[in-house]
Amino acid sequence: MGDFQEQTVEIYSWEDAQDKLFKGAWQSNLNRYRPSHAFRGLSEEYDTLPTSLIRLGQQNSDGIFDASHGADVESDILRNFIKYAEDRSLSDKSIWHQLSVAQHYGLPTRILDWTYSPLVALHFATENMSKLDEDGLIWRVDIDEAHALLNDTWTKEKSGHVFTIDELTEVASNFDDPNAIFEQNETDGPLFFEPPSLDGRIVNQFALFSVLPDPTQRFDQWLADHRNIFKRYRIPASVKMEIRDKLDASNITERVLFPGLDGLAEWLQRYYTPIRETETQPP
Repeated sequence: MGDFQEQTVEIYSWEDAQDKLFKGAWQSNLNRYRPSHAFRGLSEEYDTLPTSLIRLGQQNSDGIFDASHGADVESDILRNFIKYAEDRSLSDKSIWHQLSVAQHYGLPTRILDWTYSPLVALHFATENMSKLDEDGLIWRVDIDEAHALLNDTWTKEKSGHVFTIDELTEVASNFDDPNAIFEQNETDGPLFFEPPSLDGRIVNQFALFSVLPDPTQRFDQWLADHRNIFKRYRIPASVKMEIRDKLDASNITERVLFPGLDGLAEWLQRYYTPIRETETQPP
């Protein structure tokens, strides 16, 4: 586990969050504010970023997962997901499409979810009402800096900040084992890519995915060796409720981010949950 205190910045208010999370958004070559950052919001201040595949393993006394188990069963899990999926055309798609669908529907994969939107990240850092008394955290990674470490085999196909499914398929296609992709096209850095627009959830959350070549490696472990390309933003419990209420006023809610009756129900349940007076502070 890395010590990331030098990369951690405190958020003091709603306005402070906007200033800090959008810092570095100016792109002089475009003459526009177009940040090249990926954000991940957490309701607690975790120092680790394990994938759902890593979390399949048992935890030790320090809360660290045995990552080898997930790596051992990864191909079996994905193969059976495709085999039993109702959408029979999934077997004809590229492995990048298959992994995206699997991740979207909750299958353990080596993929990690991110968003382009700092406001969406703030939502996930503040939406859990049972965690209001704990500090939240947002991770911010510079995608361009991360991709600058890739070799030419990958970057020659990339047309924007991140890869598309089609671009990744051009580099690495006809594989049914995720490990084979990276063995054939050597790299030790992460790939950020946009999943297909499977439904409104992916679109509205402004989602993107990352994947590392080694299924046993946590993203924080990779970041520990590349500290110049990321920052973390701590959201103290004392300002969570202000940010949460102002996100609601900005229409950044479960009703929007999870279109459908389930998202509507989650929003209403949270919105009408009473809070203790100590959990919010007036200006």
